[in-house]
Amino acid sequence: MSDNDEQTTANEPRQSVLASLRAFIPQRDATFIEALRVAELQAHRLLIRFGITAAPVSDDLLLDLPRMTVEYVHAMPTSGCSFWAAEHRSWIIQINADEPATRQRFTAFHEYKHIIDHGRTSELYGSGPAALRRAEQAADYFAGCVLMPRSMLKRAWGYGVQSPDDLAQAFDVSAVAVSVRLAQTGLSDQPVRCTQVATATPSTPGRTSYRRPRQFPTYQRQSAHTHRVLLEIT
Repeated sequence: MSDNDEQTTANEPRQSVLASLRAFIPQRDATFIEALRVAELQAHRLLIRFGITAAPVSDDLLLDLPRMTVEYVHAMPTSGCSFWAAEHRSWIIQINADEPATRQRFTAFHEYKHIIDHGRTSELYGSGPAALRRAEQAADYFAGCVLMPRSMLKRAWGYGVQSPDDLAQAFDVSAVAVSVRLAQTGLSDQPVRCTQVATATPSTPGRTSYRRPRQFPTYQRQSAHTHRVLLEIT
């Protein structure tokens, strides 16, 4: 894929970011390997749309998306959740404010992948409990692809930045996330961990739920393209 993929003619309206990412989802049932490939293509397209060519990738780019609000919530039972708020006509991503900043960044893109997949999960992951597990794994994979793009990671590796701790600092992620991504890109022989962290059952607020969760003390980040503010919601 090249930057030319993003070019449009004067008479061709530019797709919204969300529509352009959803366009990668096949119009048929996909294998899980195909679903992971779709996730990486979507991550690549997202970075192209924002002109990002160097690490660390800022999670602030989510704030520049239309109809998107990111809230940092204390005392959440999970790492994050996402849902559509009809009264505000906006997607809401809620992130556990008590977790480390690197985890929050990963969760933000994990939840955005769930928003991308909304309404198309059956084609990507099938149905039943196994589908929920695959959706979580694909969301983790997408977050890793955004924060540690394959080309950037290999470039850093080629320049001698190879320890998980050094790479974690360069990409502003956790060393654990780096280790997983190194295995995914073939730069490490360590097995890829697929355990789920802080997920929830369908009946409780969690990463796969689009229901409005119960209320917790919340902080909201908003973007006006020229500045960002942190405000407390009462």
